Amino acid sequence: MRKYNKTLLTAAFIAAFGLAGCGSDGSDGADGADGVNGVDGTDGSDGANATLSVTTVEDAAEFTLTIAPTDIVVVGTDDFSFTFTATGEGTGGATMPFSGLEKVQLYVTSQSENTTDTGAPNIWTSHIYANDFVSDNAMYCTLTGTVTTRAGVEVEACTLVEDTANPGTYTGTWEHDGNAPTVLTDGDANDLVRVMLRAYNVVDADGTSISDKLLSTPIDFIPATGELAVSEKDSVSNAACIKCHSSLDGYADTDMRIANIDAHHNYQKVENCVACHNPAMAADEDYADFGYNISFNAMIHTLHAGEHIADSLTGEAAELFGEIAFPSALNECTTCHDNGTQWNDNVYEEACVSCHVDVDLDTGENHNGIVPSSDAVCSGCHGAGSLSPVEAHKVGLRDNVAEGLVFDFTSAVATATADPLVSTLTVTANVTLNGAAMPDGTDLSAYMTSTSRGFLIGNLSEDGAVTRGLGMSVLTDAVSLSGGVLTVAADFDASRLVGPIYVTAEVQVCAENDMIVMCTTDDDGNIEQLGVANSAPVKYFNLTDADAAEVISRFDDPARITVTEAKCNSCHGSLTYVKGTHGVTEFTQCMDCHNENTGSSGHPVQYKSVDADGNATWVTADDITFSQRDLFAVSHRFHSGLWDATRGDPAIYRDESGELHGYPAVETNCTECHNDGESLFADDGGLTSGKRAIKVSTTEELYISPVAEACRSCHAHSDAAALAHFKSNGATVEGTPDTTADLPVESCATCHAEGKTYGIDTVHSSVAH
Repeated sequence: MRKYNKTLLTAAFIAAFGLAGCGSDGSDGADGADGVNGVDGTDGSDGANATLSVTTVEDAAEFTLTIAPTDIVVVGTDDFSFTFTATGEGTGGATMPFSGLEKVQLYVTSQSENTTDTGAPNIWTSHIYANDFVSDNAMYCTLTGTVTTRAGVEVEACTLVEDTANPGTYTGTWEHDGNAPTVLTDGDANDLVRVMLRAYNVVDADGTSISDKLLSTPIDFIPATGELAVSEKDSVSNAACIKCHSSLDGYADTDMRIANIDAHHNYQKVENCVACHNPAMAADEDYADFGYNISFNAMIHTLHAGEHIADSLTGEAAELFGEIAFPSALNECTTCHDNGTQWNDNVYEEACVSCHVDVDLDTGENHNGIVPSSDAVCSGCHGAGSLSPVEAHKVGLRDNVAEGLVFDFTSAVATATADPLVSTLTVTANVTLNGAAMPDGTDLSAYMTSTSRGFLIGNLSEDGAVTRGLGMSVLTDAVSLSGGVLTVAADFDASRLVGPIYVTAEVQVCAENDMIVMCTTDDDGNIEQLGVANSAPVKYFNLTDADAAEVISRFDDPARITVTEAKCNSCHGSLTYVKGTHGVTEFTQCMDCHNENTGSSGHPVQYKSVDADGNATWVTADDITFSQRDLFAVSHRFHSGLWDATRGDPAIYRDESGELHGYPAVETNCTECHNDGESLFADDGGLTSGKRAIKVSTTEELYISPVAEACRSCHAHSDAAALAHFKSNGATVEGTPDTTADLPVESCATCHAEGKTYGIDTVHSSVAH
């Protein structure tokens, strides 16, 4: 694990120093003998044009490939040709022609109506597959008209020529027998065609190859008219993927690109994937042993369902997909399908069995014995009603019943008892069930997925710090339910029942058909309904002085919390799903357990070690310990793989070399969770939350500094040098706590605040290179 710590620390400094690159105006006149700018070497007459071009860029986002529908032949009998432009960022950020390309790759795919009874209503056809020209899944264009493929085979390519009079403008022609394989001779010119382009061998000013793929923005158009078009099949937007996978920096909002997809080192856009992952490629016998259908819709379903269907996966699918844990409810189709209702309206085998892998439609197994004659009949049962995807998958049900069970707290009062050391806390709440006052005598336990949950109550300091411990059960502590008003009461240490308190609730109940219903179980004892959280807006009361100014928790103060539930839910869909049987939807519910005064952590740090035979074991990193579970630390640790396997294999983990597995976003992209543009440091150099100490013991008053712990809970710096660095900057760290919460503010912000040379906004840049 020490190797991992040092690697991350080194990576941070590499990121800090590695972002200083700027655009280059290339190596004008590199040929020397041909004149000042080295274009034609005769009289330099073209040199003026050449000085306006660049031959290097510092980053993929500085390089742009552009092709217009009218500049390419894709169907019919005309000879193939296409024209495109390449631009790069020059000195001062100016956009300039990019000169010197020697190799590009062209992907052309048509979308046509499916005239068979099998598959989607519209299908993609890769032109090179239709023409039996399989060369790395696309056609190359080079200066010589030939190319050596990744398999080491020399094949024909189109011939690439740059316009010397207009640097950065290129044409490609086919100089071999027949027409280019990207042209469908019998293709329908009225079908939508998608074209994208990839460039190779582009370098920066130091001669280092640009690491990210250099791809054009895909264009969809109708060849017959040259007009741009919109695909009917694109039911998943790039924005939907970016919610979990992050976006590549440097690209315009209108050209959003996906940052963190491992496959093929990232093809950046959903539209790019179908150039290869289409029915023609999936039918290739070379993929029969993969264990999954390689056509895009089927593959993506199987991939994201990975952990849920791991026992049914074989071959490469088991190896690549078996550990993928979808961060939202798997049946919440709109997590990904955010662009139309095609996913619900078009029902066919390929899409369905890629998730429902235990269904065999040839035999009727796990399909009530029904063997459909073709995909055309599927809509007979699944086209509408309770068996349609939107209904059968309960899509949006949690949102639909968000106000199904509501606790509206109206009072909290402390009263003395005969014992001067004990007082009684009585809390009342108006309760509605499915929009109506809860009837007298309702047995709430019949609706609950777990009867251990109830009211979450605790003390607040004047600065909004939380101390839990006054919670009550909505069942065993209930006094009465009358007229829709629930009263609960319990005895506590009298010293706790003073001053400001918070009250909320954590109750998960069963939902079906947009209603809260009584729970039922199947033969295995599993609850059959979907678990949804109650609504319980946090309320604040002062047990000593009801007229005192209200004190609110830092978790409920927008000025002091840098994360919102909306950020979490953009990937998770609902915090209720994340927390299992907990009825949690808001941080004000999380705060009851996860705050700076809960000095405990039930999770050791473990990483996965795999031996030469592929056998995996979980190894505890004894030199990395945590003794607190504030929400920021738990979130950092879980999402950065510093978690344990004692409660089941974690979805996100580190291997013994320190590599992170299972986290879908760019690891250093803080804004994946934190609000965009949010400052994480306060003016005094402490955390924006106002938290200035964290308790690390349940039995003693022992505290550590929060800024260093915020960093450590993600990076897990544990070597002596890192800890010494924290201490030298005023931090009290894990292992050497202080006995007071009155700790000095660390000086971390001096170097690491936003805008500083080594600010977290710089060293944690989300650029995925």
